[in-house]
Order: sequence, then C-alpha cells, then structure tokens
Amino acid sequence: MAVDIGNARIKVGCIEPPDSDDAARELPRPRCMLPLSGREPELDKLTHWIDEQVLSAADGNKEPLRWWIGSVNRPAGTRLIDWLCDNRPDDTVTLLSAADLPLEVGLERADMVGIDRLIDAVAANRLREPHRPAVVVDVGTAITVDLISERGVFIGGAIMPGIAMAAKALDEFTDLLPLIDMSDLSSPPPPVGTSTIPAMQSGLFWGAVGAIRQLVESMGQDSKESPQVILTGGAGPAVAELLGHSALHVPQLTLAGIAISAWSRSE
Repeated sequence: MAVDIGNARIKVGCIEPPDSDDAARELPRPRCMLPLSGREPELDKLTHWIDEQVLSAADGNKEPLRWWIGSVNRPAGTRLIDWLCDNRPDDTVTLLSAADLPLEVGLERADMVGIDRLIDAVAANRLREPHRPAVVVDVGTAITVDLISERGVFIGGAIMPGIAMAAKALDEFTDLLPLIDMSDLSSPPPPVGTSTIPAMQSGLFWGAVGAIRQLVESMGQDSKESPQVILTGGAGPAVAELLGHSALHVPQLTLAGIAISAWSRSE
C-alpha cells in the first residue's frame, strides 16, 4: 500500500510487486486507488475500500498489508498512522525518510528536503533516459522544480506557491481582488484578460508557466544534453503541453516512487 500524503490530498494506491525483470524496469502503477482530502481525511472510507478493492482481488489472501507512507503533511500523516494502529494492528507501517530511498542526494542535509520531492526523483530516475539529466516539476499546492543529474543524483531545485495558493494570496492581501477558483485547468486561460477575473486567471496561470519554463531552461544550462522534463500534480496536464512535446506528464509519479522505494527496502 503506497500512500502519498500531500497538503491538499491523500492518495492511497494498491501496487503489486513486479512479476518479471521486464516489469521491474517499468514504472509501477496502482491497481486501484483511493483519493482522500488532506485537510479532513475521511479515513473510515479505507475500511470499505480495502475490503472491496484490495482484499477482494487477492483471491482470499487475508495476510496483513504493508503500508509505505510518504508525507509532507504531519497532522494528516499522524492521523493515518493512528487510524492504522487502531483499525489494522497486524499491518506493518513505514513512514519513509530520505535514508529509506534508493537515491543519492547531493546536499548536506537530505533529511531537510521535502520527502515528496525525493520520492518523485526516485520514480523519475526510472523514467529518464540514461546519461541524461531530468527536471521534475510537481504542480500541486506548492510548485517544485528539481534537477536530477546525468548520474541520477538529486541536486536540488526551487519551491514556489502553487496556482491556487497564489490565488488565495491575491484575495487575502488586497482589498478588491476576489478569491477565484483555479482548480479547472483543463485548458489555459487567454493571456489577455478583458476584466478583473480573467486577468487574474491569466496572471496566475501564465506566471506559473513562465516561472517553470525559466527554471527548466536555467537548470539545463550546464548540462551537455537538455534535461528530460517530467511533470506530476493536479495542474500537470495543462502545464505539460506548454513545455514542449517532449515533456512527460505522469499522474501518479509519487506513488510509483514510493513503491520503488518499498521494494528496494524489501530486497
């Protein structure tokens, strides 16, 4: 059971171990997945989901489950671990840290880097072309843009407000600008807004895209080859198509990185 606990959302995925060498080289994908709110998670939904989606597909196998958790939301992570202790005491639970990941981190304090950024890098290392660097972009509550070297080393990156967070700041720190919903990013807004709300939508979206473009370009300046761009997060699809045809959107990149890390620890 791979669990990605973010600030806004929790994603729980049941991921089967690879059954062949070829499968082991592919990016793991959840067989089934349950999304929950990161702010007020309805954890009791897990009971029905586990019975109906996880155990029902296990051919009667009722062995304890193994939970591997990557969390950047400490209150939500604590609530889930407490729930598991109370409701599934026979399961094993691992809260991942930087030391648990099959990833070299080229920083003095790997433990001070957001675990989601490192987990995304684990999955990106399986996706990127050999000897080519990668830039991993996670467009979530916050936007992170991180560089992985040609050797697969996590170098570091940038953190900036996510699109919805920036929209909230415009409302909170101004008198006349309203709070607008930026959750629907199926298509980019026009760059020229003809009234206040379209102008805000344009600035929020294209400002984020411009910052990501500039960071991707700047991070690749010292590399022999241009970095492979890999995106994830809720707004990833809308942004990916604007970063060039080679930009790859991977919706469940973090869950895949958690599964890869779990299997590396089990070997």
